[in-house]
Amino acid sequence: MSKRKLIFIPLVVVTLFGFISLQDSFMPKSETLGQDKQSVLKNLLFISLQQAHFKDVVFDDKMSEEAYNMYLKNIDPNKRFLLKEDIDMLSAYKNQIDDEMMGADNPLYEMSVKLLDQRRAEAKQYCEEILSKSFDFDKKEDVELDADKVQFASSKEELKERWRKYLKYSALVRMHNKMEAEDKKEKEAKEKKEEFARMNPEELEADVRSKVKSNYDDVFDALDKMDEEDRITTYLNSIISVYGPHTEYFPPESKEKFDAEMSGRFEGIGARLQQTGGEIKVVQIIPGSASWRQKELKEGDIILKVAQEEAEPVSVEDMSLKNAVKLIKGPKGTEVRLTVKKPDGRLTVIPIIRDEVILEESYAKSAVIVDKETGKKWGVIELPSFYADFQHRNGRFSGDDVIEELKKLKQEQVEGVMLDLRNNGGGSLSDAVKMAGAFIDKGPVVQVKSKTNRAQALPDTESGVEYDGPLVIMVNRFSASASEILAAAMQDYGRAVIVGSKTFGKGTVQRFIDLDRLSRMDEYKPFGALKLTVQKFYRVSGGATQVKGVEPDVHLPDMYAYLDVGEEDLPYVMPWDKVEKADFKNWDHKPNMKALAKRSSDRIAKNDVFNLVEENAKRLKSNNDKTLQSLNLKAFAQEQKKLDEESKKFNDLEKEHNEFDIKVMADHYPTSKPDSVIQETANRWTQQLKKDVYIKEASQVLNDMVSTN
Repeated sequence: MSKRKLIFIPLVVVTLFGFISLQDSFMPKSETLGQDKQSVLKNLLFISLQQAHFKDVVFDDKMSEEAYNMYLKNIDPNKRFLLKEDIDMLSAYKNQIDDEMMGADNPLYEMSVKLLDQRRAEAKQYCEEILSKSFDFDKKEDVELDADKVQFASSKEELKERWRKYLKYSALVRMHNKMEAEDKKEKEAKEKKEEFARMNPEELEADVRSKVKSNYDDVFDALDKMDEEDRITTYLNSIISVYGPHTEYFPPESKEKFDAEMSGRFEGIGARLQQTGGEIKVVQIIPGSASWRQKELKEGDIILKVAQEEAEPVSVEDMSLKNAVKLIKGPKGTEVRLTVKKPDGRLTVIPIIRDEVILEESYAKSAVIVDKETGKKWGVIELPSFYADFQHRNGRFSGDDVIEELKKLKQEQVEGVMLDLRNNGGGSLSDAVKMAGAFIDKGPVVQVKSKTNRAQALPDTESGVEYDGPLVIMVNRFSASASEILAAAMQDYGRAVIVGSKTFGKGTVQRFIDLDRLSRMDEYKPFGALKLTVQKFYRVSGGATQVKGVEPDVHLPDMYAYLDVGEEDLPYVMPWDKVEKADFKNWDHKPNMKALAKRSSDRIAKNDVFNLVEENAKRLKSNNDKTLQSLNLKAFAQEQKKLDEESKKFNDLEKEHNEFDIKVMADHYPTSKPDSVIQETANRWTQQLKKDVYIKEASQVLNDMVSTN
C-alpha cells in the first residue's frame, strides 16, 4: 500500500494557528467574563468566519437583512404561526444582526422566541377546534402548498383558515389512503369468498380526523420540547447561512453525532438530509446503506411523515431537522416507513429496514461486457464514492482499488473502459488525484485556492500510465466534488470522453473548527464546532467546478435535468470564478468530441427509452411547478391515479436488453463473505447492467472511438 497523506492539512493548520494567535484580541477581557455563553459563542463564530472562511462577507445591513429573512424561513417555514403584525414588529431589528455579532444588544432573538411560543399555543387551539368538526371532502376548494407564494396572515382569522385547509389536506391524504386500503381488503375478501364490511364515509372521516389530531399533538409536543440549544442553534445558523449552504454551526451533541456518522459504520437508513425553506429533502443516498440497497428513496425526495413500522405516521413538516432525524434513525433490523413527495407530486410510502452501512457494497468493482453484435469487449468500473480509510493500517482507498480494477480489465484485453461516476458525491481528493494519475503521465490534476494564498496545482507526480486506451467517464446531476475534479481533469487533458448530464457543481472544501480550542473561557465550554468553507477547486484549465459543474462532451437525457437540485439552486451559494490556467499538456490521442456527440445524438433521437427519459424529465418539472392542491376528494384521487399511471409508464426505463454477455470481476481484496453471497451480489449487478440504457450508450460511444482510430 502506498503511503498516504492528507493534502490539505498544512493549509488548514496554518490558518488555524494564525487564527488562535489573533483570537485573544477579540475575546472578552477578564472584566467582561460575566457575559453569558451566547455572547461568547457569537463572538467565536464571528471571528472564525471573518478569519478563516474563504468567502468575504461584509457585516452590514444587507448581510443582516439576508440573515433575518433566512431566520424567518427557518422558524416559520410554512407561514402557519406568525402574523404580519409579528413580522412588522420583528423587522424593526432586522438590520441590527451585524452589530449583534460584534457585541451589541439586539432583542430580535428573545422577542421571536416569545412570539413563537405565543402563536404556537394559539395554533394548537386552532387545530383542536378545527379537528373537532367534520371535513367536507365534496367541497371544491384548494390549498397553496408553496409557502413562498403566500404572505404572512394579516389576522388570526386568516391564519386559522390557513390551518383549516392544511389540516384538511392532511386528512384528505389519509382518507385517500384509507379508501384504497378498504378497496384492497374488499377485493381480497371477494377472492376468498369471505364477507367484508366496509367502513362508511362518516366513519372513515372521523377516523382519519382522529389520526390527524394525534399526529399534530405529537408535532406540538415536539415543538414545546425544543430546548434553548435548539433555538439558539437555529438562530445562529440562519445568520451564518449568508456564507453559503455548506457553512454550519454544530452544538456539542450534534457534532458528536456527525462524527459518529462519518466514522464509516452507523445504523439507520443511510440518507443525508437537508432542511431548506421548511422542507426536509434527501440530498444524498450513502453508498452501501439500507436506502441505497432498497433503491426507492432518491435524491430530491421530500420527506413529509415518518412511521415506525405499522404505527401511525408523524408529520415532520413543522419539525426541526434534528427531531425529524431522531424519528428516522433507529436500531438495525427495525423498519421505518417514510411518506415522501416525489418530484412529480406523487405521494408514496417507502418502507426501509434500518441497517448498518455495508462498506463492501460501496467499493469499486468492475465487469467485462461483450457486445454480442460487434464482438467488442469493454470494461466497466463502478465507483460509488471516493472512499479512503485513513484510520486503519490496511484500510481501503478508492484510488488503489480503481487501479487494481484496471489491471484486471487489461488482463481481459478490453478495448475500452467506462468509469461510472454517476451519483458519486465525492470524497477523498488525494484518491481523485491518484486515479487521474492512472490515465495521464504526470501533470497537474486540480488547482486549489485558500483565502489568502494563490491557487496551487495538485499534481500526479508518478511517471507512467496504468491504462492508455479509450476511456469514457459517466456522470450525472448527482456527481459532485471529487467526481467533478476527476471528470474535469480528464476532459481538460482530452484524455476521456465525458458522457451524461451536467454535474452537481460543488467546487468547495469544508473543514471543522473546534471552537473550544479558540477560547480560554473554560467556564462556558463546550461550545461545539463550526463547519466552514476554507478552499475552492479549480480546473487545470482555470475555471471553477463550483456552480457550473462539468458539462459532458456527449449529452444524455437526465430525469432530473429540469429540477432545482444542483449547487446553484442552494441559498447564498458561492459564485463561479476562475484562476490562471495551469501548465499541462493535452493527451496525444484526443478523440473527436463533436463527431462522437453527433453520432450519439442521432442514436438517442431514435431510442425509445431515452425519449421516455426526456419526456419524464419534462413531466417532473411540470408537476413540480404545480403547487395548488385540490381539497376535493374525488379530484385528489383522480390526480393521484393519473400520477401513478404516468409513473408506471416510465417503468420501461429499466427494460432489460440482451445485447451483452457480462462477466463480473472478483474482488482483489480478501473477504469473509460466503461464495453464495458473492455470487448473488455479482448476479444482481449483472442484471442492473443489462437494464442500464446509459451503460449501453456509453459502450456505443467507446465503439465509435475505437472505430475512428
